[in-house]
Amino acid sequence: MFSWVSKDARRKKEPELFQTVAEGLRQLYAQKLLPLEEHYRFHDFHSPALEDADFDNKPMVLLVGQYSTGKTTFIRHLIEQDFPGMRIGPEPTTDSFIAVMHGPTEGVVPGNALVVDPRRPFRKLNAFGNAFLNRFMCAQLPNPVLDSISIIDTPGILSGEKQRISRGYDFAAVLEWFAERVDRIILLFDAHKLDISDEFSEVIKALKNHEDKIRVVLNKADQIETQQLMRVYGALMWSLGKIINTPEVVRVYIGSFWSHPLLIPDNRKLFEAEEQDLFKDIQSLPRNAALRKLNDLIKRARLAKVHAYIISSLKKEMPNVFGKESKKKELVSNLGEIYQKIEREHQISPGDFPSLRKMQELLQSQDFSKFQALKPKLLDTVDDMLANDIARLMVLVRQEESLLPAQAVKGGAFDGTMNGPFGHGYGEGAGEGIDDVEWVVGKDKPTYDEIFYTLSPVNGKITGANAKKEMVKSKLPNTVLGKIWKLADVDRDGLLDDEEFALANHLIKVKLEGHELPADLPPHLIPPSKRRPQ
Repeated sequence: MFSWVSKDARRKKEPELFQTVAEGLRQLYAQKLLPLEEHYRFHDFHSPALEDADFDNKPMVLLVGQYSTGKTTFIRHLIEQDFPGMRIGPEPTTDSFIAVMHGPTEGVVPGNALVVDPRRPFRKLNAFGNAFLNRFMCAQLPNPVLDSISIIDTPGILSGEKQRISRGYDFAAVLEWFAERVDRIILLFDAHKLDISDEFSEVIKALKNHEDKIRVVLNKADQIETQQLMRVYGALMWSLGKIINTPEVVRVYIGSFWSHPLLIPDNRKLFEAEEQDLFKDIQSLPRNAALRKLNDLIKRARLAKVHAYIISSLKKEMPNVFGKESKKKELVSNLGEIYQKIEREHQISPGDFPSLRKMQELLQSQDFSKFQALKPKLLDTVDDMLANDIARLMVLVRQEESLLPAQAVKGGAFDGTMNGPFGHGYGEGAGEGIDDVEWVVGKDKPTYDEIFYTLSPVNGKITGANAKKEMVKSKLPNTVLGKIWKLADVDRDGLLDDEEFALANHLIKVKLEGHELPADLPPHLIPPSKRRPQ
């Protein structure tokens, strides 16, 4: 009796089982989120429907900046290879969106062919029309860097109303479309051209809600002196603070991202450290790609829910027969009050609502009579997805991450700084003397020996209490000194002989010079008497 009830309940309780994160996201979207989007015409207002390629594609990096800030040169620097369609110059040379992707042979795929290829995540760009598609292409080539990531080069942003109109397509809207789908957005600035034009300001505002993906690069920093660089950096932070309205400070990488000699080499170490940090960030993208896609789906689901409440509220307020047009104008002008009402009734954060001005503009051309009333079942399905399915997918995300290397992007400029004497920090700090035949601590040992013999050694060794009296003079925290003691006490007897004491002082010097201590003592720092015969 009532077997259909128990069967339905059983089906609801059975969790979705997925083999991969991409498969799980694809199924959840198609079965649970897409019906809500289609019912309330989400795609007419916000973003086109997602396709299979959006869940399977490699991580993408979007480069944005004013003309001649070094966007194309930056790509050339990363992959260490020219790519089809590449043009570099001081004038606005790149006039197209170029997707630089991996392919078996070098070649160019034009935009109109690209948007009909189901294997590429660009099919929905068809909506921007021929004016855009004639300025869009894919440059494919065999390159180890592109095995792991794809890079999107964009036209240089110009200043003035004239250039924006002459593009023939909505530049900011195209960038917003890419911003939703890429894993990293890199804004490039030239150290000599910090002015943020009207179009650039509009573009940055179009990237709102994707601040977590944005990184800023202050390029060509080797062309100005240190004092000037500090002023330029401060001016850039001030300019960005006015446009990116977040309390957090955006991460800015300073450097010169090309293969030419540094014009002013004073800040070489700073540039090397900054480049290494940026490379690590880009190298982590494949490992974090599944988490990014999951995060973007959650953001999309929250927006789709709010959109459903807005559309159903407008439908509810519309009259059945007379006065539809006047009521529509009234509702559009009072949309802010409708937002507040929905916020109160459904306990929704103000940050989840779409831009009021943009929504009002889009609603002007809509027929409100075709809007749908609230359908709780669709919303409950999305709530269940957010509460239960996403949590199960999160476990799978962590499992997939653990199988991937921390730095998955290899080849090109990424290999040049990984190994050998030109790796970042090689031969510095704890790495000093790594290639020397003699023990590097030996040159300062006579000075340390003088101190050692004033600390009352017994049988050639000093106690921890006596060593502490001398080591605390460095004013380093006890946590750091404790680590130094652990590294220096090579034979683990709780005492220090003259070589171990000299090593402890050497590690103190390393730390005081601003370098990090190693987790384990490198072989070249082991005292000669403690080394195992080879």
